[in-house]
Amino acid sequence: MEIIRPAIAGTLESSDCQVTVEAGNGSIEFELESSVLNQYGNQIKKVTMETLKNLDIDSVKIKIVDKGALDCTIKARIEGAVYRSVQQFKDLPWGGAIR
Repeated sequence: MEIIRPAIAGTLESSDCQVTVEAGNGSIEFELESSVLNQYGNQIKKVTMETLKNLDIDSVKIKIVDKGALDCTIKARIEGAVYRSVQQFKDLPWGGAIR
């Protein structure tokens, strides 16, 4: 899948995260802001990379502003931003192809 246009999903509320995706330059450029960066930064990056791999994305600029989101929330926000970016609003494979 290829990122077509910039897109955002999520909020800056407690226990959530805001994910921004933009077209990349042939690689994954990952930026993370988090109040729990020292404790969970590696786990957030791991979930991000796994989710992007499952979506078959290898060229993206992704920024996550984390406010204590759980892994499932991070994954859902990434998926939401990606599908908004490619303008796919119908027939979303929630719980199917995305695992």
